[in-house]
Amino acid sequence: MKRKASAVWNGGLKDGKGAISTESGVLKDTQYSFSTRFENGIGTNPEELIAAAHAGCFTMALSAQLSGASLRPERIATTATVTLDKLEAGWTLTAVHLDVSAKVPNASAAAFETAAKNAKAGCPISRVLNATITMDARLEP
Repeated sequence: MKRKASAVWNGGLKDGKGAISTESGVLKDTQYSFSTRFENGIGTNPEELIAAAHAGCFTMALSAQLSGASLRPERIATTATVTLDKLEAGWTLTAVHLDVSAKVPNASAAAFETAAKNAKAGCPISRVLNATITMDARLEP
């Protein structure tokens, strides 16, 4: 399986702007710039897209882990927060924190915790990132 995305950049780093598109068309010429990456401009940025990818990947992985334990989740909500730090080597994605909440009927806290830990370790996006990944996972009543 292969997936594609593309980016076009016009101009210098601070005064330029770019557009990101995905093969599926979900993102089509979506704006990004210095201000959307390092300030609070309108548009997206690579780190936000990594956070979205990680949240989506982890959530599906958790659903698979729960299903493998004969538990059917009603709802799983994940927020991924990416940390970008300026290190000696340059700007580096150093950490991701996953904040997870799930409603899983008949799941024990132990079964949910095991599934969440396995999903965090097994998600393909987790495995590709060279960053510390932390998590708070809550089982809703």
